[in-house]
Amino acid sequence: MTMAENKTQATDASVETFLARVEPEQRRSDARIVIDLMTRISGEPATMWGPSIIGFGRYRYRYDSGREGEMARIGFSPRKASLVLYIAGGFPRHDALMAQLGNFTTGKSCLYVKKLSEVDMGVLEALIVESLDYMRMTYPPA
Repeated sequence: MTMAENKTQATDASVETFLARVEPEQRRSDARIVIDLMTRISGEPATMWGPSIIGFGRYRYRYDSGREGEMARIGFSPRKASLVLYIAGGFPRHDALMAQLGNFTTGKSCLYVKKLSEVDMGVLEALIVESLDYMRMTYPPA
């Protein structure tokens, strides 16, 4: 059985070119802060994944169904309505940290933040650090 290729893959597109088109200006400014934060925490450069996700690092996964692929270990997308952060849950302090974060909403494995000024940056940093640690334990680097 042939598996479909993942739609979202790392590209060689320029993160700076993508950021230059992000609107509104506040979202672009917040995106630059998140890039600095995720670069510092991950030790990885910002890379475009598909047309609109900025990712850091990569991992390979395989589901019980046999589907497998590659994705960024952490990342985000600066969408018009909000910043969408892709960080793993499931680590021990996840719920406690989320309770302290501030103003946000969640979706299926996504954290939506309208403005970084509405969240506690120290808590956000702890979420990213612990998510990345969890990802490294769950999907060790090859």
